[in-house]
Parts: sequence; C-alpha cells; structure tokens
Amino acid sequence: MPSSTGRPGLEGESLESFVKDVVGEDMLRVEEDLGQGFVRLKSSEAERRQAAQDIRCSEDIVLEMLRNARDAGARNIFLATGREGGKRTIVVIDDGAGIPEDMHERVFQPRVTSKLDSAKLDKWGIHGRGMALYSISANSEYSGVQLSVPGLGTSIKVRTDASRLPERADQSTFPFFERTESGYQMRGPKNILRTAAEFAFEHRKTLSVYCGTETEVVATLFEHGTAMVPASKRLFGGGMDDVPITQALAASCDDRQLVDAAARLGLDISARSARRVLDEDISPVPSLMQRLESESFPASAESGADAGASSDAGLVRGIGREPSVRTARVSRDDLDAFEIEAMDAFAGLSEKYYLATVRPRARQRGSKLVVEFDLVEKGS
Repeated sequence: MPSSTGRPGLEGESLESFVKDVVGEDMLRVEEDLGQGFVRLKSSEAERRQAAQDIRCSEDIVLEMLRNARDAGARNIFLATGREGGKRTIVVIDDGAGIPEDMHERVFQPRVTSKLDSAKLDKWGIHGRGMALYSISANSEYSGVQLSVPGLGTSIKVRTDASRLPERADQSTFPFFERTESGYQMRGPKNILRTAAEFAFEHRKTLSVYCGTETEVVATLFEHGTAMVPASKRLFGGGMDDVPITQALAASCDDRQLVDAAARLGLDISARSARRVLDEDISPVPSLMQRLESESFPASAESGADAGASSDAGLVRGIGREPSVRTARVSRDDLDAFEIEAMDAFAGLSEKYYLATVRPRARQRGSKLVVEFDLVEKGS
C-alpha cells in the first residue's frame, strides 16, 4: 500500500535501497567516521576495493586461474583464450579435485576457499585467502563454473572488456630464454603466453599446461582423451561418467557431438571446426614446456658441457646441436609486415581454389620461421 507521503511501501523495494535513501550510500561503506576526512571502511567495502586491485590486467586473471587449478591438484591444465573486438575470453579446464555443484556460485564470493589449512606461498605471493575468484568476478563481465565434477576436474570461463581491464598489446609473441651471467632468463612481453609459460616452467615437475585458441584446445583435449581412454570405453557409449572432464571429448563420434561436448566445457566452436578436429586437420598444441624446450632457447649456446653446468640442464638438451649457427630473433613488427606481403604471394593459390583472402600467421620457432594460412572457401 502506498504511504501517506506518496513513497512506495517497503514491500515494493529492497531494504538496501530504502537504507540508501534514508542514510545515504556512503554510510553503507563506512564502519566509523574518524573525523577530519578519515573513515574506517566496513570489511565488505575493503574487500571490494582489494578485489578490484588484485586483478589489474587479463594476465593476472590467467595467473590466478592457473594457481587455482594447481591448488586443486591438477596434473593437466588446458588454457583456451581468444579476443574478438574488445572482448577477451579465458577458459581454464583442469583434472583436479573439482567443485561440488552447490558451490559453483559460492566460490566467487569473498573469503570462500577450500584451503583452510593449505594456503600456499609461491613466487607470486600468498594464495588461499578465498579472494582469487572473487577478484576475477569483480573485474570481469562474466565468470562462472561451466562444468565441474568432484574428483574429475573443473572448467571455469571468464569474459572481460579490454577497454576496462587492460592487457599487453602484443599477445602473439612467445617468450624466449636469454643466457645471462646467472643462467638462463625468460624474456619477451609479459603477455598471456608468457604468464602461462612462466607458470608452466615453475611447475614443470608436477603438472603440464597447454595453451591455445578454443579450437586448438578442443583438438588437444580430444587427442588427450583418445590417448587416455580405452577405445572400448569410448566407442560403445556410456561408461564415461568416471573419467576426468579433460578426457570426456574423446567420446564424441561426430561433429555435432563434439560441438555439444565442447560447449559444456565453455568452448565454443563451429561444426566445421569440429569436423576438422575429428579429421585431424587441426593439430593439438604441445605443452608449454615442450614449446619452451623446442622454441625458446638460443641455438647459439656453447658446448653441451657448458649447458650441462646450468641448473636446468634438462631444459637445454636441444642447445648446441648447431653450435656454429647463430639464430636471429625476428621482431613482431617485421613479422606483421611479412604477413601482409605474404598475402600477395597467396593470391594466385586462393584464386585457383576459390579461397578467401585471409591474413596468415607468422611466428618464429627457434631457428625456423613458420607461416600458416587458413584455407577457407569464399562465402563460408
């Protein structure tokens, strides 16, 4: 019933809105007014501000999601990321402990953690305060558990607005190692690739990290599953409820099943891409440690004996195979220019086979320059 003052009754509005109108929004954030312009914030407001400060860029979100997967006991972590316009999508899928269904939303609330007695101090600081997922939620347009089964793993998807949450401009350069007086040091822009590579390097003895586009990660998950799950279990249907979610895509027998199974993990791919995965036209990505070992160490290292003196001797076993060859590192600007020039060389082939003119991707892999064209039919 309307009040005599013309205001709607309390039953027609939230208590919070009513309190804001009566005492002002500031009072909801302040525990005590200390005078002279100083106040003591309420814990909820302090947590909100801390959450906003914990995450300063897309790379921070990636790191926190990787640390969460590690703390859940994951042995394999799959990171899918991509950007369309100003929107960045990040999906992390692991084979760790999983999250009960009734906790899927609560884990994004402040101070909610499964690590009451096991907070970790790693090279990036303390982890286990129950603030990581809350901080991610506070800085993203969307964050949610896509799929999680206790004991079988978790998939978490995050979408951010790059105009509000910045990230490195160069997201394509893979890190490389440089020899210094103290040993090998990782170099390169601190983008998502380097963030994930540093994490993979730090935990190389306990887990593997795979990173790529959503389609590449689907291909990697499919291969991972087919390698781990017996054919009899995959081909005769059912019986997949007890396998880690990182292996579940292997049960897909056609492109529609693969699209649906990937979507349950938060990975959105087209039926055409699914067909290409099943036909093995899209290659799975190697682990980041495999990439670091094959792509990131300079080919100009000294003898194998010298390399063996390094504290990470196992990582430099490929160094020294061509001791007389010095490999130049091509800049990203030059690779961008080369990609544009390569489009002209591709024009004849695209005309002959009725292919769309697409810009290729050029990247350096150790002493090799790799250029990839997508063979897409016109109008598709």
